[in-house]
Amino acid sequence: MKKIEYYQNKLYANEQLQKEELMELSEEPLEQLCRAADDIRRYFCGDAFDLCAVISAKGGRCTEDCAFCPQSGISKASESIPEFPLLGTNDLLRDAKEKESKGIKAYGIVASGRVISGHEAEQLAASLIKLRKATNLRLCASLGLLDRQKLERLRDVGLQMIHNNLETSERHFGCVCTTHTYEDKRNVIRAAKKAGLSVCSGALFGIGESMEDRIELALNERSLGVTSVPVNILSPAQGTPLEHSALLGEDDMRRIVAVFRFALPDAFIRMAAGREYLEDKGRSCFLSGANAAISGDFLTTMGISIETDLNMLREIGYNV
Repeated sequence: MKKIEYYQNKLYANEQLQKEELMELSEEPLEQLCRAADDIRRYFCGDAFDLCAVISAKGGRCTEDCAFCPQSGISKASESIPEFPLLGTNDLLRDAKEKESKGIKAYGIVASGRVISGHEAEQLAASLIKLRKATNLRLCASLGLLDRQKLERLRDVGLQMIHNNLETSERHFGCVCTTHTYEDKRNVIRAAKKAGLSVCSGALFGIGESMEDRIELALNERSLGVTSVPVNILSPAQGTPLEHSALLGEDDMRRIVAVFRFALPDAFIRMAAGREYLEDKGRSCFLSGANAAISGDFLTTMGISIETDLNMLREIGYNV
């Protein structure tokens, strides 16, 4: 416990923890670690909670070979994934307004594929103009390996945040994807920040990574100035190369979240895909340092209803 308090106090003195220190913390007793992480969350972030929702705006087989993704072209699972072009303005408006009416304040538009085309970017730009006028939502998008020109175009019509997960450490990334690089992803994040966009970038856990990989990922996000860090749990999909992976449990995720809070004391650590498989739906993680979530359905899986999440979070004591 003394070690936990020592590192906690370093953070309160505005010092950043380094890899070796975070590795030490990751082996500390779970309950004490999680309580301290929640104290750090409260100290730096208060009781504010950021709840967002996403829409699958373009679906179908992707050219990339991400081993965890059922939409990847190398996956047999992709054969059963619905394929559809980029949704039009009316569909996006209808869904966005519905989510906003239920209490959502941030909205993510997600497209499958390596990157959207120039034509799709222009189509989306037209939709963003309408969304900006018709809602008060913070608009985010996950559109692949965008260049700065597309990023600036979308920023100019109302996009406020870009999403691009690093997924894991740079060392481990080549084990789960070879059709694009870690540096490709970093370049998108750097370009987004230069364009004046906020960045949401996180990880997928349970893909064969070590605790060292997890900590290196957190430090990479910190070095890039990422303010929103999604925490995804692999749901092993039949037909993907990782279909036989073991599903992580609540204690695994609580420890990961707590260590991430020590690494990223003032970030929104966002429980995302996979928490629906946790017995408590992520509640214990929200008491271990996490202070954000994606609610509702995900891209290829069912999620947790917005109403259920809002009730749970208010019961815990968050301001949503």
